[in-house]
Amino acid sequence: MLSVMKGRQLENYQRKQRSLEMKVMHSEWSGRIRHWIRTLKDDFYEPLGEFRWEGHRTMEHISPEQALGLAFEQVQPGFTWGNTYEYCWFRSRIELPGRAEGKRIVMNLKPGGESTLFVNGRSFGTYRADWVSEPHHYMEDNTLTRSGKAGESYEVLMETYAGHYYPECPDGGCATGPVLPGSFADPLREGARRTLGVCTYGIWDEDAYQLYMDVDTLVKLLETLDETSLRAAKIAKALEQFTLIVDFEQDKEKRTESYRAAREALKPAMEAVNGSTMPVFYAVGNAHLDLAWLWPMAETHRKTERTFAAQLRLLEEYPEYKFIQSQPASYEMCRKYYPELFERIKEAIRAGQWIADGAMWVEPDTNMTSGESLVRQLIHGKRYYKEELGVDSQVLWLPDTFGYTAALPQILRGCGVKYLVTQKIFWSYNEGDQFPYHYFTWEGMDGSRVDSFLPTSYTYRTDPKEINQVWKNRTQIQDLDAFLLPFGYGDGGGGPSRDYVEYALRQKDLEGGVKVKMEGPREFFEEMQEQGGPANTYVGELYFSAHRGTYTSQAMVKKNNRRCELALREMEMWSCLAASRGWEYPLEKADALWKQLLLHQFHDILPGSSIARVYVEAEEAFTEILKGAADITQNAAKAVLDGSEDTVTVFNSLSFGRKALVTLPEAFATGAETADGRKMPVQVMDGTVKALVELPSCGAVALIPATQPAEPEYIAAVTEENPAASVTETEDGFLMENTQIRACVNRCGEVISFILKESGREFAAESMNRFHLYKDVPRLFDAWDIDSNYREQEVEAAVDVKVEIQSQGLEAILKVTGRISESSYTQYIRLAADSRRLVFDTEVDWKELHRLWKTAFPVQVYAENGINEMQFGYVERPAHRSKAYDKDRFEVCNHRYSALCDGSHGAAVLNDCKYGISMNGNSLELTLLRAPSAPEMRADNRVHQFTYAFTAWEGSFTDCDVVRQGYELNVPALTMPGACESFSLASIDKENIILDTMKPAEDGSGDIILRLYESKKAAVTARVHVELEGCRAYLCDMLENVQEEAVMENGDMLLDFRAFEVKTVRLKRAGK
Repeated sequence: MLSVMKGRQLENYQRKQRSLEMKVMHSEWSGRIRHWIRTLKDDFYEPLGEFRWEGHRTMEHISPEQALGLAFEQVQPGFTWGNTYEYCWFRSRIELPGRAEGKRIVMNLKPGGESTLFVNGRSFGTYRADWVSEPHHYMEDNTLTRSGKAGESYEVLMETYAGHYYPECPDGGCATGPVLPGSFADPLREGARRTLGVCTYGIWDEDAYQLYMDVDTLVKLLETLDETSLRAAKIAKALEQFTLIVDFEQDKEKRTESYRAAREALKPAMEAVNGSTMPVFYAVGNAHLDLAWLWPMAETHRKTERTFAAQLRLLEEYPEYKFIQSQPASYEMCRKYYPELFERIKEAIRAGQWIADGAMWVEPDTNMTSGESLVRQLIHGKRYYKEELGVDSQVLWLPDTFGYTAALPQILRGCGVKYLVTQKIFWSYNEGDQFPYHYFTWEGMDGSRVDSFLPTSYTYRTDPKEINQVWKNRTQIQDLDAFLLPFGYGDGGGGPSRDYVEYALRQKDLEGGVKVKMEGPREFFEEMQEQGGPANTYVGELYFSAHRGTYTSQAMVKKNNRRCELALREMEMWSCLAASRGWEYPLEKADALWKQLLLHQFHDILPGSSIARVYVEAEEAFTEILKGAADITQNAAKAVLDGSEDTVTVFNSLSFGRKALVTLPEAFATGAETADGRKMPVQVMDGTVKALVELPSCGAVALIPATQPAEPEYIAAVTEENPAASVTETEDGFLMENTQIRACVNRCGEVISFILKESGREFAAESMNRFHLYKDVPRLFDAWDIDSNYREQEVEAAVDVKVEIQSQGLEAILKVTGRISESSYTQYIRLAADSRRLVFDTEVDWKELHRLWKTAFPVQVYAENGINEMQFGYVERPAHRSKAYDKDRFEVCNHRYSALCDGSHGAAVLNDCKYGISMNGNSLELTLLRAPSAPEMRADNRVHQFTYAFTAWEGSFTDCDVVRQGYELNVPALTMPGACESFSLASIDKENIILDTMKPAEDGSGDIILRLYESKKAAVTARVHVELEGCRAYLCDMLENVQEEAVMENGDMLLDFRAFEVKTVRLKRAGK
């Protein structure tokens, strides 16, 4: 046994040696150097005294000023405390002894958890999270003074987090793998999650540290060099000499003398410079700060202090150091909770070392957010940078988002953003199609271009081994002379430690390695442009070949995000109408609602990859947004309605006329008509009055109860005996029919036939709305990923299915009930009068683990590529798996619709909140739900309600109405009590031009902003009519800055649209 243990020890020793074992150096020397480096680090710190703490536990989020007023009790090392999400405030006072005079004094804290520090009443920084790579980083972060003074006192206040549990397997990777019953229980005892350790303060040996930085720089550079080069030989000899000069086994004074002598001996190796062709690395410190992820947002508030204060102290010590921080939302957290720190940050920004840039309000998901939301991210983000921080943000800093929509270049250019920095596209572990460039021009779906740079990480280290390997492993070999290097600890904030800056400074021009200079991204792009700019262009979306499960995980947040986007859209349109009649728009309240929504579009919230508490709080926030938007909408409606009893007005915010099935009060049971006597079909179904109402574009119709009994032919269209939409039972199932389609539904709730009456064409290739259930156990990133092998793991889906007729008339309805695995569901299949849309309203009590639920619609359409709606248009993606590019896209993102079509006909699946879809041959397979286990066990186990639909058409895609149908499914008509004259605020003569947004101007001027886009990749000239008297129209950018006046005659504008072009128009009323 002893020999086995010795053998293993030898193996470990040899493994550690490999980094230094090379032809240029004998193993005796490499082993000696390793010992010398370790011993040198052991000599960094000499304790002078111990902190004597008082403590106070709390679940409240309080300021440091409030904390000082708490009742503290004496605590000792070994003090055990901590419930989930609890905090403990510790305070202590120390006085420096004589030995501290002139010395660098640091704190060696052992709080037991991530902590927020305050010293002498000011924000100080952090005790980092436990993913620190070098233990001494904890100490070098926390320098009390660079030159101590005897008798100087320090009041230290420390807020320590008790933490919380989330499931993850021992291998990490944010996954659990298969879950055994009873596994993944919290290993920590509630009330005892943290234990206070011995915390000391003491002398930091700067001579030892600086020597270590020199030696480690050379050691790591040597590992990257050609062993046969003269440079490698010179460095090896210098390192050998270092071990001969440094003698640890003597008193402090003599050790220090040897440290200084060794540094002198290393100078020739440290001062050797490169030739003229080494690449330049633009190194900028950063601290990627997830606003919520494996911690709740309350922790993020503290993380802003921990990160920002620590980085300010680094900036003060190193004038050449540059640090970039994005996300105005995080700055706003800091301003709210740590105002003194916020003011110091603004001073650092003015001084030029702190780079405030990033363009957007948060670093959002860009797959699922709407186009208008992305515009608002930039409007609110850029405004904050300008008004609060005094900078014109021109760089979209978006390192960790899970893919980038092809609409983004146009949106960025429209908002005055010139550059993009991200890296996630390279962060792939699925052996997929490799992205070809780092530095390139990105061309979006409309032809807009933005210069971009993609490093391969946002948490680089700066030691020579790391950065030279980055260069050697780059994907783009030619047309790349420089590299942008964002370095520092990230995800939970933190940013660079002192080591990172010291390494970088030593490599300004260190022979054998890349040249490093401290600069930000804007300087990088501007200097690269001076050298000619990017040589390559990439066209289309930046698809991320991982994290495909984020289109589906945490379904609640996705549904509510879309609901809120649409609620704010309604609020703004009808507020424009009310404001044109003298009502005052509550701009400040509306802004607050938007910012709350934008916050929850952060790239770990909307994608569903955060812990459970994040979604509990998000649901509360969405409820507030929906209520706030409804209140403003209702107040706006009151301003235009007269409040007549038994009268309702039905509003349509869509930019095209439509027929909408709406619910009316009981007074309309005998019929409904407009003020000019036009009658509307009405039917009472299950005690509810429904009416099929024709609505004008961006307008409204007032309805009153019928003044006399309806004519016989009017009644005939709406009775159960003479339905406009019928459902009858057949031998094999049920037949649903109206004037447009004939659909057969079997006794499993599947659509086995779907025929358009105009052509007689059958669209169902096999049973449609067939449920498929798969085992879904990703090897990594449980909530994030769907592994492609899920298709080989199908299990039984729907069982115990019952189908029954519910009603017919204005709407034919089938009720379907059944079970799927451990879950039960109810589905209402609906066919409205005069509609080509078969709708599936679904409710499920989801009780699954590691399951993926899809519904498939195999259609009689051949298409190599499918069409997936995205922001302001669509993207085509492969429906086959021929090569790596195609295989990567086995699960993709869509918005309101996905379609398969040829030149003569097509079919589409629509949805009201489902973003994930796969297109396999002729089948559209909408992903309904998942059930990940990390970072929340049995995520999504709750009752869900959602709607999807199927439609088909004859003719080309350009001529179809699927875009409009997607809007109709998502945007119900709004019914409000009271009456006004029927009106249409706006109309457009071309079907492919959509008015997506009508809103009050951001500047509070009372002007109205229109945002229109071309939706079908078909350039066109459109006549846009606006029914607002005395208006002048101006084309403007997306930030609403006027660019030129548009010709307007009698409310008409002729606008030329490129394919997928977005136009923003500003309407100024007379006198403005």
